[in-house]
Amino acid sequence: MKKYVVLLLSLGMLLLSACKDQAPPPESAVPEKETVSLTVWGAEEDEALLQEMFASFQSHYAGEADFHITFQPQSESHCKDALLGDLEGGADVFAFADDQVAALAAAGGLNPIADSDAIRAANLSAAVEAASVDGVLYAYPLTADNGYFLYYNKAYFSQGDVLTLDRMLEIAAQSGRLVTMDWSSAWYVYAFFGNTGLEVGLNEDGLTNHCTWNGTGGAIAGVDVAQAMLDAAASPGFASRTDEEFLAGVRDGSVIAGVSGVWNAVAIQEAWGENAGAAKLPTFTCKGRQIQMASFSGCKLIGANAYSQHPEWAARLAEWITSEDNQRLRFELRGQGPANASAAESPEVQAAPAIAALLAQSEYSQLQRVGGNFWDPVAEFAGNMARGNPSGADLQAQLDRLVEGVTAR
Repeated sequence: MKKYVVLLLSLGMLLLSACKDQAPPPESAVPEKETVSLTVWGAEEDEALLQEMFASFQSHYAGEADFHITFQPQSESHCKDALLGDLEGGADVFAFADDQVAALAAAGGLNPIADSDAIRAANLSAAVEAASVDGVLYAYPLTADNGYFLYYNKAYFSQGDVLTLDRMLEIAAQSGRLVTMDWSSAWYVYAFFGNTGLEVGLNEDGLTNHCTWNGTGGAIAGVDVAQAMLDAAASPGFASRTDEEFLAGVRDGSVIAGVSGVWNAVAIQEAWGENAGAAKLPTFTCKGRQIQMASFSGCKLIGANAYSQHPEWAARLAEWITSEDNQRLRFELRGQGPANASAAESPEVQAAPAIAALLAQSEYSQLQRVGGNFWDPVAEFAGNMARGNPSGADLQAQLDRLVEGVTAR
């Protein structure tokens, strides 16, 4: 009996000693949440809207990571240049115009979209095409409205008046007010050349352009278009103004019509109220005939930087910004036309005057596909037309110089 008691005591002491040697269990088995810092580039006027989207994104994924999302304003039209200057230091998520997608993909700034089938199914086919290179989807469609049309004040113009630029300029001059268009931007200047038989476009190399805007052999010659621009610029009812200057004129009453896009729809509605009107671009007089103004069309896209330190979260945020709900929100707050098919088909979008005008103009539009050398030579030429060609320089010589610059290799 004594031996049995001693044995039990010895076993107890051994067990107690083993317990003392063991390390205490961890206080918690829950892993620490990841800290995710993301920088987003977007249009300055989209900041409030994007901040709302960031908040909902962080709320949705609150249990998975701690987020620090920073917005930085960056022009969508110059996003490619800013990003390719420093891919590793650039934004994780960024908005850009669709004509930049090929260059960004070629430079390695964009990876193919992982869930491309779902993105393709959710969005308009034209927007998917604009976000793709050789059939591969590289970005998330955001809007399908990156084009331009005519805004006009119904207090001055009837629906018949806005069919021709001549009539509009006549009314503006009589009232001491202005019709405006931005001739400092080659994007808008395409309106005069696009339906004349004179051509511009991207070569097969994807970098250089072909251009016949100095042509002399067709029904409409380049100098005919140049003269038409000079005639418009000579009217006291016309002014070449940037988009910002156009909107300022709308607000102060000096501008009663102008060429712009859906991004100004809300501001124009606020300024003109029930008098806010929108229509396709008018015709203009060229070589004694009426030519329908053309336009460039396109989409805005959201990209996820392939060099992001958090590529999966960057892709999730890009997809979140372009979701159906957030495209509906963008339309409600900014008046921008959705690329998402369900959102685009909603009665509210279909009934919007700016969207209806864009659709009417789409018959005369062309997807913007030009190389980088297009912009400056055209802007230089059009700027001189806007000033009335004060030096009297030969129009054919100016067009020849324009084409030489646009087609430079």
